[in-house]
Amino acid sequence: MPAPPVIINNTPLVALYSLDRLDLLRDLFGIVWLPSAVESKFLAVDNVARKKALLDVDWLQAVALSNPRHALTYTGLDRGEAEVLALAVEHKARLVVMDERRGRRYAHRLGLPLTGTLGVLLLAKEDGLITAVAPLLQRLLDQGLYFSPDLIHRTLALAKE
Repeated sequence: MPAPPVIINNTPLVALYSLDRLDLLRDLFGIVWLPSAVESKFLAVDNVARKKALLDVDWLQAVALSNPRHALTYTGLDRGEAEVLALAVEHKARLVVMDERRGRRYAHRLGLPLTGTLGVLLLAKEDGLITAVAPLLQRLLDQGLYFSPDLIHRTLALAKE
């Protein structure tokens, strides 16, 4: 029986893509799923390059919900976040990778295992896939991603940086 899936939302996917480190997902988790709405949102910007990035890998897989109506359960979330949670519940996900606060609250209430972009970077450092979190975090901040100062502080403390 295959391991339960890891399911990613758009923000962490874009963050790792912008760092040119999508490979961290493969090296940490093997196969990673993205719901159809996340794939559409990811491809809405810089379509040609991003489409090539998705086509160049077989371990990042777009997966449709068995019942798309399940995503309607998660009010107040965008379509991608809702599909991530619905897919995670539908397939008893091993991990959800999501940064958005509202989506994370739903995931906690559902008892879903959860991490975000910075959690992926911490896992990558623990596994020796990267040598430091701080430079990658700084690049994300320079590109306009927002993380709370408290989260940045805790992340760097956990990374011992």
